[in-house]
Amino acid sequence: MVTELTEAQRDFAASVQAFARKHLADGALRRAHDPAFPWDVAKLLADQGLLGIALPEADGGQGGSLMDAVIAIQEIGAVCPKSADIVQAGNFGPLRTFAEYATAEQKARWLPGLLAGRKLIALGMSEPQAGSAVTELRTTARQDGDFCVLDGTKIWSTHSVDADLFLVYVRFGPGVGGIGSVLVERGTSGLSHGEPSEYLSGERWAQLYFDGCRIPKDNVLLGPGGFKKQISGFNVERLGNAARSLALGRLAFTTAKEYILQREQFGRPLAEFQGLQWKVAEVAVALESAQLLLTRAVHPPDGGLPTAYDTAVAKLAANEAGFRAANEAVQLMGAFGYSKESLVEYCLRRTRGWMIAGGSVEVLKNRIAEEVLGRKFSQRAAR
Repeated sequence: MVTELTEAQRDFAASVQAFARKHLADGALRRAHDPAFPWDVAKLLADQGLLGIALPEADGGQGGSLMDAVIAIQEIGAVCPKSADIVQAGNFGPLRTFAEYATAEQKARWLPGLLAGRKLIALGMSEPQAGSAVTELRTTARQDGDFCVLDGTKIWSTHSVDADLFLVYVRFGPGVGGIGSVLVERGTSGLSHGEPSEYLSGERWAQLYFDGCRIPKDNVLLGPGGFKKQISGFNVERLGNAARSLALGRLAFTTAKEYILQREQFGRPLAEFQGLQWKVAEVAVALESAQLLLTRAVHPPDGGLPTAYDTAVAKLAANEAGFRAANEAVQLMGAFGYSKESLVEYCLRRTRGWMIAGGSVEVLKNRIAEEVLGRKFSQRAAR
């Protein structure tokens, strides 16, 4: 099992860290509390080669590895959490699914802008009646000559307020085999957006409405039967989620560690109180353990793509460790940690959301248990 970075990866991490400290440290707190997408940072990260890191050079990517992308997220996130979201969006999620399955024509049309930080892609997956039970989605796509006509609603889409392009899960026919995906540009007739709403983290999202939305049939990404290919992309997506959870948990933890070494009460530094020392020790073990599991997931023994089991384990461990670290950091720092004068409370809000997004911790536990016990457990009600 790979547990350490190579020399080249350590050098890459150091270079990204230096870049982040020079260009992103100033303004990190302001960006965290600004719901708008930071297009200036997206362009800066693209110019630095931090978008499309693991995509082939032939597609405009950097030709690097998944571990390189994880390193970039963690090093950027350790300095500017909001900027790590851009690295995530430029390397994982719908962008990676698009790059893997798009036709040459689709790539030529959209990838250059996405990898240059000028465009943004969002995922339309969840619906009012289909969250974790995504196969119950109701948004339909029917062919009408050279067009596909879409009808339905999508909710909870990250970056939906700012995205130029939407990768939308649709139903071409009944059953799992009828599910596929299409590409819809902002401004397409029949696509409308609800009023922006905010998550606890401050991120904005807007409901997507498809009402007789007509798109060229060339905008079909994966037709009927494409669901398994689409959902397999979540194995890789979860790596980015886990990486950000650990990055922000570690940022909060490091900030709190420095605080209790300096802050004095009752005539001595807070770090000298044993109760706080135990908190620090427990969080350190949780973070280090989760980091090892994430590294293992990125490096499967066969050298292929991460397995569903390894990514589930890594995401579960990282989500819980990151949130625990941020939560304890708030407690260690007291009122200052709870205040928006520090990034610590932002890290707490962000890490809490990742315990839901990309596969809730409960769904991950079900998946892990199935692997351990060697059998499937249907979560659906008997009919």
